[in-house]
Amino acid sequence: MRRDPSRLRRRMKTAFILILAFVFAFAVTACGQGPTGPAESGGEKGQNQQATEEKNSGNANGTGKVMTDALGHQVTIPANPQRILATYLEDHLLSLGVKPVAQWMVANGKQEYLQSEGLEGIPTISYNLPLEEVLSFNPDLIIIGSSTLVQNGMYEQYGKIAPTFVLGDDLVKDWRKTLTKIGELLGREEQAQKVLQEYDAKVEETKKKIAPILKGKKVATLWLVQKSFFIVDKSMACGSVLYGDLGLQPPELVLNLPKDDNASWKPVTLEKLAELDADYIFLVNSDGPGGKEVLDQPIWKNLPAVKENRVYELSSSSSWLYSGAIAGRQVMDDLVRLLTK
Repeated sequence: MRRDPSRLRRRMKTAFILILAFVFAFAVTACGQGPTGPAESGGEKGQNQQATEEKNSGNANGTGKVMTDALGHQVTIPANPQRILATYLEDHLLSLGVKPVAQWMVANGKQEYLQSEGLEGIPTISYNLPLEEVLSFNPDLIIIGSSTLVQNGMYEQYGKIAPTFVLGDDLVKDWRKTLTKIGELLGREEQAQKVLQEYDAKVEETKKKIAPILKGKKVATLWLVQKSFFIVDKSMACGSVLYGDLGLQPPELVLNLPKDDNASWKPVTLEKLAELDADYIFLVNSDGPGGKEVLDQPIWKNLPAVKENRVYELSSSSSWLYSGAIAGRQVMDDLVRLLTK
């Protein structure tokens, strides 16, 4: 009787760890599942080398450009790549009008908020980019976010399949810089600037709509998963939208979050949660009905926002856990929808 719930909890835990890992540049190996990569046989090595040489043949004739990635590699970028593999960077690709050859997946979970934006029907690839899976998609350009994915010789392995460009951990912490760099890689600089301009315009529009409601009010976002609470700070995901873009006021609990790691979602105990003086709470509920036990706790029910019936619940499939132009726009749409209905 306990088998299925146990499996579900393990999957949720894996998804939680890996979401944090990719969004906030955590080391994948810290999850105990870092890429090690099988040694290639001579035949496989020759096939991969030949495939890369064929993909790069046009670039040798001056149809591509050479760019330096975060690790110092001189990478020849194809002039018009058609089969781009850039897992966990799909928000940026779609924003630029590009569909990837495969989309990121962990524990059978995808970035649901992007499915209606163009990812529906795109095949999935495991989060740690196994060589066999990468090779099966025959990419002509591989874009890697965190450098942790190319440790232990994996960069060289991917490079035998297709030109591989690493953005680096510092860059991917800022979705605007990430979008701009990918636009540069793909020769879509103008599209990237247009996306940013349209995003900024939406920010100003959203500010006007929510100002009468949230002016002078403290706002917090909580994530309930496996009966534990996490609170978003000001750095990434929906926190950067609420506090950075829209200029909303964070409560003291958010202002005093520890800054000794890169995580944008920080664990918070029920005892600490009692200090949350937010006027409005947005709750990303990954537990669904299973979270009722926690939400029935007196500490939760005595929070000011709860007592004033100012808690707005969001599905774990929403964009609030992610970063990017599309994610941010959807967060703003949710805000307006929830606060003005």
